Order: sequence, then C-alpha cells, then structure tokens
Amino acid sequence: MNAKWNLIVDVAQCCGCYNCALACKDEYSGNDLPGYFSSHPKQGKSALDIEYHERGQFPNVEAYYVPVMCNHCDNAPCMKADKDGVITKRDDGIVIFDPARAKGKEDLVAACPYGAIIWNEESETPQTWIFDAHLLDRGYEKPNSVEACPTGALIAVKCTDEQMVERATAENLTRLLEEKNTQARVYYRNYEKVTTCFISGSVRKEFKGVTECLKDASAIVIRGDEIVAQAQSDDFGDFRISGLEPNLGTCRLELRHQGAVTLSLPIEIGSESMDVGIHKL
Repeated sequence: MNAKWNLIVDVAQCCGCYNCALACKDEYSGNDLPGYFSSHPKQGKSALDIEYHERGQFPNVEAYYVPVMCNHCDNAPCMKADKDGVITKRDDGIVIFDPARAKGKEDLVAACPYGAIIWNEESETPQTWIFDAHLLDRGYEKPNSVEACPTGALIAVKCTDEQMVERATAENLTRLLEEKNTQARVYYRNYEKVTTCFISGSVRKEFKGVTECLKDASAIVIRGDEIVAQAQSDDFGDFRISGLEPNLGTCRLELRHQGAVTLSLPIEIGSESMDVGIHKL
C-alpha cells in the first residue's frame, strides 16, 4: 500500500513556545500558491494553533500545551459537507482545500469537529494547515512547523496505514474524538495528561522532636474495596498520584508507612485535580 503522512504530537514534550504556530503563520501569510492555498491572514488564529491546559491546585499545578491543526482525516467531516469539489484527499493522506473553489464556503468551517478550519474574512475563504504539502512536493522531508519545533514534540511520519496502526498500538498513541470515527492522521502521545486528574500532597514525620520529610510513604486511592492508583513519596515527602479518571466520586486516600495505615482521608474526585496538603504520620 501507499505510504501516507501522519503526525505525532507529544503533549509531554511541548513547551508552548509557539514556534510551530509562528512557522505556520510565516509560511502561509503573504503567500499565494494556486492549488495549495491562498494567503492566510497575518493576524488572528493560526491554522496550526496551541491550546493551553492547566490542572492542579496550589502549590502543585501543571500546565500543558496541545498543538492542534487539521487532522487530515480519512473519513473527513469537511469532505462530507463539501458539495462543490472544494476539498481533495491526496494519495499521501493530505487533505487540501482548493483556494479558488473554496471562496465563499464559510459553511465548511463548522463542519470540522476539531475547529481546525479558520475563516479568512479578507479573502472570504476557509483555510487549513495542509501539512506543508507544497514543500513536501518539492522534496522537503518534513513540514516547516515540525522542523521549527525545538523539543521534538512534533514528529512527521510517512508510512503505510498498517505500519501506523502498529506504531500507535506499540507507543500507546491516541487520536482526538475517536467516537467521531474521522480516522484522523494526527496522533497524540501523553494526551492523558490533559484528560486525567492527579492527587498531590506531602507527608511528614516527627523524629526526636524534629518534623522531617517522610520518604517512601505510600499514598493510595481506594474506591470501595478496589485500589484505583497509588504513588510513593519522594525525598521531600511529596507524592503525586497521576492518571485518575475524572468524576470517580467518593473515595478514600490512605497514607501508609512501613506497611501500616497511618491515616485515612475521605476524598471526592471530581473533574479537577486536587492537593490534600501536608499530613503528619
């Protein structure tokens, strides 16, 4: 089968520098390439943008940045909404809006469940990130936005569909809005950092009249009789239990040291991460 383009986005590696978005703006603004794209607006949202996500409570807060763009879906909703031959799907997997035919087709913007189609008010044209197909066709090995990423958070992969499925399984990659069955060609690594919750806190112990940080204490989340997740405290007595599904409801947090339960706290796990503070065992 033909090799096709895919993109892997590593949420844990993205530092929010916006280099990819700026590279997209630089490449698409002020340029007109018939058959590929017309000039994108210099101001406003980029066709490759960054979403900001924050979770946790003071003093333990985490921030993550998620690059979002056209997913170049094999079962693209925008193509289903297209009645005039505006959108084409290339053999290499890339979706392209014909800039001449797309003029005036504002209805296509709402067709994308990812919000990846921008509307250019000046030219009255829906526009997307086209995987820098114009550069790939000239022999570039990767899109400019991927080249501009300093942390390796964006990885362009050209392979067969079977090879991509194998890689996605092996590396635990996920696609956004899988329930929409868009068959997206953009995959995310570590996206659970955005969708799951964590519980953090600190443990201390008094030793000869001095309160010290307690290392290797166990912090365990229990729902009913089932252990949901657990973590160990570090050298500073801090623990963080990650990967919790939101809205688990009523649970209890057990803090154990040397195998003995020293403290049991009722907790309510909702949609947000939480910090339970400092506890002396």
